[in-house]
Amino acid sequence: MNICICGGGNLGHVITGYLAHKGYEVSLLTRHPEGWSDTLQITTPDGTTLKGSPTQISADPSALIPQADVVLFCLPGFAIAETLKTIRPHLQSKTAVGSVVSSTGFFFEALSLLSSTQTLFGFQRVPFIARVEEYGHSARLLGYKESLSVAVVNGGAEIADKLSAMFDTPVTLLGSHYEVSLSNSNPLLHPARLYSLWKDWRPGVVYPRQALFYEEWSEEAAQLYIDMDSELQSLLAVLPVKKGALPTVRDYYESHDAASLAQKLRSIEAFKGILAPMKLAKDGYVPDFQSRYFTEDFPYGLAIIYRLCQDHQVNVPTIECVLKWGMSIINNV
Repeated sequence: MNICICGGGNLGHVITGYLAHKGYEVSLLTRHPEGWSDTLQITTPDGTTLKGSPTQISADPSALIPQADVVLFCLPGFAIAETLKTIRPHLQSKTAVGSVVSSTGFFFEALSLLSSTQTLFGFQRVPFIARVEEYGHSARLLGYKESLSVAVVNGGAEIADKLSAMFDTPVTLLGSHYEVSLSNSNPLLHPARLYSLWKDWRPGVVYPRQALFYEEWSEEAAQLYIDMDSELQSLLAVLPVKKGALPTVRDYYESHDAASLAQKLRSIEAFKGILAPMKLAKDGYVPDFQSRYFTEDFPYGLAIIYRLCQDHQVNVPTIECVLKWGMSIINNV
């Protein structure tokens, strides 16, 4: 099976190296092919190093897409539509096009831009937690998922079986693309924490150190996350979504209230050491409002949920408050 990975970020590194190590014919579509080594080294949680060699690395979609059986996007939300337009002339009808992150508009854009018969798929949650070590050369696989849930349009069990084999993980096939397009993971998780950290920040405020994003998770952020999730669940109730297809955050993290959820998030091993998005200032650190935590999860995550809520007349005051704060920050940077 020929697999083309689109995007050379954290997940692009790890998935390319992982699948190449397993023996798949893997190519990589990236804007910076010159920065990549012939062999990627992926360090797993137990310290094992996996080595994988992509068959081809290029910025030219015509060199990679025509022969691909699977095209997998590992891209930020702002790059999805443009990349779909770029690969569209080179796609074969048999090719399955998917996204490792589905909550930033992938299905909405793909259904609009690609053939009505093209097979599409998307993950509910990413298969790995990943971090680049040296761009184009090495990365760390920080955590696996015990199971994966996938939505498919114009396909079904055969796609789920392929993905299960690729990622060595059981895959459940969901009933609607809404079940992956609308996520209570990053689009709610990150904004909840960012709002609780910096809703009162003003120019001139400087912090003595970078906060730990998860290990110092507050009960305030946990309650905000729970409230936003409750509003999302109200939206799901009026969409063609199977009840329970998207577990509540309390169920997913096995928590019963804000205190237990905060403790759970602080204790997850794969999250340890991850810093809040901040940058050096004259006398310390200030929030980095240009980080992907802001530019991805507000306009291409939370905003999609909010627009659908408006379309279906679902009242979401917490989501609206957090989104308006985040967008005002982005628009004024």
